[in-house]
Amino acid sequence: MKVATSTGNCFNVDRLHLRAMLLLVVFLYPAFVQSLVRHYKFSVVFKNTTKLCSSKPTITVNGKFPGPTLYAREDDTVIVRVINHVNHNLTIHWHGVKQLGTAWADGPAYITQCPIQPGQNFIYNFTLTGQRGTLLWHAHTSWLRATLHGAIVILPKRGTPYPFPTPDEEKTVILAEWWKSDVEAVVNQSIKSGLPPNVSDSHTINGHAGPVPGCSSQGGYTLHVESGKTYLLRIINAALNDDLFFKIAGHNLTVVEVDASYTKPFQTDTIFISPGQTTNAILTANRGIGKYLIAVSPFMDAPVGFDNLTSIASLRYKGTPANPKAFLTSIPPQNATPVTNTFMDSLRSLNSKQYPANVPLTIDHSLFFTIAVGVNPCATCVNGSKLVAAFNNVSFVMPTIALLQAYYYNMKGVYTLDFPANPPIPFNYTGNSTANMQTTNGTRLYRLGYNSTVQIVLQGTAVIAPESHPTHLHGFNFFVVGKGIGNFDPKKDPKTFNLVDPVERNTISVPTGGWTAIRFRADNPGIWFLHCHLEVHTTWGLKMPFLVENGKGPNETLRPPPADLPTC
Repeated sequence: MKVATSTGNCFNVDRLHLRAMLLLVVFLYPAFVQSLVRHYKFSVVFKNTTKLCSSKPTITVNGKFPGPTLYAREDDTVIVRVINHVNHNLTIHWHGVKQLGTAWADGPAYITQCPIQPGQNFIYNFTLTGQRGTLLWHAHTSWLRATLHGAIVILPKRGTPYPFPTPDEEKTVILAEWWKSDVEAVVNQSIKSGLPPNVSDSHTINGHAGPVPGCSSQGGYTLHVESGKTYLLRIINAALNDDLFFKIAGHNLTVVEVDASYTKPFQTDTIFISPGQTTNAILTANRGIGKYLIAVSPFMDAPVGFDNLTSIASLRYKGTPANPKAFLTSIPPQNATPVTNTFMDSLRSLNSKQYPANVPLTIDHSLFFTIAVGVNPCATCVNGSKLVAAFNNVSFVMPTIALLQAYYYNMKGVYTLDFPANPPIPFNYTGNSTANMQTTNGTRLYRLGYNSTVQIVLQGTAVIAPESHPTHLHGFNFFVVGKGIGNFDPKKDPKTFNLVDPVERNTISVPTGGWTAIRFRADNPGIWFLHCHLEVHTTWGLKMPFLVENGKGPNETLRPPPADLPTC
């Protein structure tokens, strides 16, 4: 076949040949044409931003806060070139993307890659295998995700309908936090002093803070709707440190998906969503013409500091006159634990023939991880000590070489494979225990054989203060088979596990003074982070990695790193 040109009969002949070849491809490989390669360019730049009647240089992607939405379909390949134009090292994590075979593209700094240094760039290349729904992307270096974050919208394959009535429109709603100060200065001061960092100055809805005390001129976000239509709201909590409630005056929402996994639909007037989680819900515009307030308020049922401001937006019907009186809504109490329990207990996997819940029924690794905040000595800190956090009394120490590179190239002395499967010293986890608040430090990993099944009981503790912990696992979805208050009872509590249709997630909130049990199958070779998604606790060391070994054959083996992988 000749090379096509823009002139002469050769172009027409070759065009016919090309069309015939494409028709042959469609006929022989119908699935082939359903998957596309989606290209994105993320330029990380400073942009001067004004919020809360105060301005500061803000780190953004393409000058936007929140950043651009990444759109794709199930089984598409996504290629994102990230160019670092700022004076911070950075990485981007594709939160909830399973990264099957593409562990190098996961993004946590010093875990799967070294950071992208100022003036450098890196191409993330991954396929959205068997996933559809809403996820998020965010920076995974220090606290940069405060402003470096955005939505990932994964549409079903062409011709595949939603397992619920198709909405008329879709809207993405990203919840976040805003500091008037430079966020990196906030966390650096906290590390230096050993004390908790300053809480945020407000919450934001799609980048809008709304009116707050001392700055009433700040405009809020408006969700425009039309009477009689239905809307799929893709709700994302990109906040650093706050669990949030989401509520619209006068309207119920029907939850249909969380963390890009379909659920059995249920109605609620209040969404509970933790940092890193996503929730898709159907909104029916079935009220009278008018303006209805949207409230985003914090949940905190522990005696610790947090941003207690409620952010306000509005839902506005088409045809609403100018300056209407707003319909108000009541917000849940800040310590409304029953509301959070009701919401989480209502979540169930769809578990249909097309979308089954493949819960592991036999377990190869039964792990018990305590979650605790502690105090370690610090000669340079304000009180001679610093706050830390740990799984099984191990505060994770970040290496200076990416763990995945160290593993792939068999580098010695970077990490050890001795992370404890159980607490080194059992105690009354949710009782008043102040005997030993000090932790050990180490870069310790837990090894899993390929395709082994894993159960982790995440046990909250009352050391210093009990608190809710949204916990995220990279590289996998997991099933939430049980939860409870108090200490986990290994004899009684497993009898109550839901092994039929438990919700499937990538991030789960461990209740204050309680426990959560999750299960997953380790069928993705690589090194995968498990950590609290409260950034303050991650900074203090509440994180640990799993090393999943290779299986047999190329499809079960970690691939070589990309040529442009950043160096440390």
